Formats: sequence, structure tokens, C-alpha cells
Amino acid sequence: MAASRAALEARGRILRAVRGWFEAEGFLEVETPSRVRSPGQEVHLDAIAAGDGLWLVTSPEYHLKRLVATGFPRIVEICKCWRANESGPHHAGEFTMVEWYRANAPLETLAADCEALIAVAIRAAGRNPAALGLETPFARTTVRDLFARHAGFALTGGEDAAALAGAARAAGVALGSAAAWDDIFYQVFLDRIEPALAAAGPTFVFDWPAPLAALARPKPDDPLCVERFELYAGGLELANAFGELTDPVEQRRRFESEAAVRAARGKDVYPIDERLLSALNQLPPTAGIALGFDRLVMLALGATEIGEVMAFTNA
Repeated sequence: MAASRAALEARGRILRAVRGWFEAEGFLEVETPSRVRSPGQEVHLDAIAAGDGLWLVTSPEYHLKRLVATGFPRIVEICKCWRANESGPHHAGEFTMVEWYRANAPLETLAADCEALIAVAIRAAGRNPAALGLETPFARTTVRDLFARHAGFALTGGEDAAALAGAARAAGVALGSAAAWDDIFYQVFLDRIEPALAAAGPTFVFDWPAPLAALARPKPDDPLCVERFELYAGGLELANAFGELTDPVEQRRRFESEAAVRAARGKDVYPIDERLLSALNQLPPTAGIALGFDRLVMLALGATEIGEVMAFTNA
């Protein structure tokens, strides 16, 4: 499915409006490499080989944080990203990402950014946020609260995989072959949490469990959670934000742990980005976020499939 002329014209207006918002907010738009040696170690993201020992970037995160560490306090990139094995109504192997960073800003500032950008996009599409049920402020909740309300059991983030699996099965969740902590969590999330979020209005989900920390820093008052939110609206996962980890020793430990899991699951294992680890010592307290631009256009236009807002859905 390819976008109509009207959808592509609206997409163009939204892109201009988004760029204008960032410029008005004092952000510097930058460009980072599309082919990289270290595309990321997250277990559920697979990169596409690009020759010469390089991979197509799954997110510009590493390079953008290196720039923040050299003294750029507000930067944004709007770029193509690639991920293997991504397909479906809301997924494409090649897609457009909006990623931005604010030095010395709390995570809540990024939530406010998202609220503003969604309003900007909807108005650029010629629609009214209030008429679409997207007036601000958006709801805010936590992963623990969602599990307690919709999964039927409490989640702490400190339980092991066996305990988590036992609680999920007791609550009636069919886990199939899921045995690792992350796989069990996401099966519960898919089965119980995402349907509830799809039926709700736009919602920020804060305080993710420590086993899903990735590059987020622990919450100072609760080490079983990290400073992370995801934004859901209109049945879409739109954005993923971190209060960025600045501890290179802990980040290396996480990278090595993720690499071991990838190897155990028969996945490609990518080189650790030593330049990122070196930069973390200079990274100020920073909040960073990645927002799917194609999904933002979907939300603004009321599209149900990502192909409706893309000029081409294959090469």
C-alpha cells in the first residue's frame, strides 16, 4: 500500500512543521552516519549488513550522544533508520526517525516536547487535536501500575524469569515458548497491556523495569526501575525516551550482557562502541528520545497502516 497524493502532501507539511518547531526551540539539526560499526546491542533489534564490516544504523543514538558530550546541549536528527525482520501494519524495515536530546533537562521535558509536536503535526495536517481526542496534557502512568490494573499481577522488576513466568501463567497469560525475562515481559505486555493502551487516550508509560534498561539510568529512589518512558497514542507506540546513563562501567556491563544473550540466541553480535563509552564520562545529565516520524504522520492522518503515509513501501 502506497500513500495517496493528499497523504504525501500532508506528510511534507508535517515534516516542515516539525523542523520549524525544533528550530524555534533552539535545536541544532545534525546528520550522523547511516553506516556504522556498532549499530547497538539491544536483543530485540537486528541490524542490516551494509558491507565493509558496517551495518545500517538502527538509531542515531550513539553518535548523537557523542555530540552532546562535546558540548551541543540541544540537537535533533531526522533520518532514515533500518531494522531487519520488521514488517506489519505499523512496521517497515526502512523508516524515518526523529531523535533529539536535551542536556540538563528532566525526562518530563521530553514528554512536553511530544505533546507539542503531536499538536504541531495534527494542525499541519489540517486537523484539530481536540476533535481527535488528543488534547493535552496526555495521561501519565507507570509499567507497574499497568501490570497491576491489566495483567492481573504485580511486577517489581526484581523477580527472576521463573517467578515472572509463574505469575503470568497464574494470571492466565499464554507464554508459549517465552522463557527469558524480556520475552515473558513482552508477551504479557502484548497480551494484556497494549490492548488497554490502544483503547485509552494518549498515554506516557514511565518507570520501566531494570531488566529493560538499555541505555537508561536507574531511578535514584528505586533501583528496580529506570528513567524511561514510552508514548502510546491511537494504538501506536510513538516514542521511546531515556534519562541517559552516563556511567561507562555500567554501560559496558550492559553491552556485554546483551552481546552474550544475542550470541546465545544465535543472533549477530555487534562490536561495542568504545567511542560512546569514552564519551559517557563527559556526557552531562541528558534526556534523549526517538520518535517514529511515519507513525506520527499516521496518527495525524488517522491512517491504520504505515504504507498509507509512505511514497514507497519496497525498493
